[in-house]
Amino acid sequence: MDDDLTARLKSYEGHPAAVAATGKDPVNVPMIRHWCEALGDANPAYAGPDAVAPPTMLQAWTMGGLTGHTGRAQAYDELLALLDESGCTSVVATDCEQEYLRPLCPGDEITFDTVIESVSARKTTKLGTGHFVTTRTDVRVGDTLVGTHRFRILKYAPARQKQPPPRSERSSSERPRSERSSSERPRSERSRPLRPRPVVNRDNAGFWEGVARHRLLIQRCAACATLRFPWLPGCARCGHPDWDTVEASGEGAVYSYVVMHHPPFPAFADVDHAADAAGPYAVALVQLAEGVRMISNVVGTPYDKVRIGMPVRLEFRSYDEELVLPVFRAAEEDA
Repeated sequence: MDDDLTARLKSYEGHPAAVAATGKDPVNVPMIRHWCEALGDANPAYAGPDAVAPPTMLQAWTMGGLTGHTGRAQAYDELLALLDESGCTSVVATDCEQEYLRPLCPGDEITFDTVIESVSARKTTKLGTGHFVTTRTDVRVGDTLVGTHRFRILKYAPARQKQPPPRSERSSSERPRSERSSSERPRSERSRPLRPRPVVNRDNAGFWEGVARHRLLIQRCAACATLRFPWLPGCARCGHPDWDTVEASGEGAVYSYVVMHHPPFPAFADVDHAADAAGPYAVALVQLAEGVRMISNVVGTPYDKVRIGMPVRLEFRSYDEELVLPVFRAAEEDA
């Protein structure tokens, strides 16, 4: 059965997924600027009258948006449908490879062709069992090949998760905090919902380890000494992968902020203003004295009193037995 399915899937190798598709927009300065601002990439090659596009934007110029591309071929949809029918209904992007042959410049109009390059035999992963599908997109300006983009996804049948014992058979300590009744939580947690947990991965684990020790650590490139936040696997300025850290002084100022009105989220209300628990709260972008910026809360100040330029100082707040977060307090309150 698996061999027959694999043979049918592999028969799509070499078939087109898109033919003579065109980019929705020419290469342009606003998109380049937005990309660089989002990634914190200050490379001077991407600005000015002789600007070129960052090479890693290659895929951005081919993306079809919500309406898609007119050049999409039927074979790719048939392949995905066949995988769906076999039970591989979930999908995750796994990796991409890009090759750059010449820089793209504002005004370049791109076309591209995409081919189904390979479909793997059935593989077993922690997510489940399925097939890796690799497509190759050749990007051109006129007749000139400017880059190649390989994109790989895993279409899989989700693995069955081990079922926990029925809730009635689990003790209070065995149940997630979100499932415990208010009487089962520590007294300090009973009056408000728990905050969501931060996502910790291999790229930012060092940051959260520092927070647990009440230290706010900023990455510093080992090659050009550029500071960066949030934590990233490589330097956006020079591309060097090695880094060390410096500890923030704790001084800063509100660079910008927004006030969240809806939906009400009592878990994010300032504990200093419990009467406002279900009301609006401010989310601040704080510029640290070291020059980097981070998103956090300004505690001890009502949401309608937060102001741009307000001096703030770092403190670490425990929101429950497991969660410590870096927050900021208006500096005049500490004086």
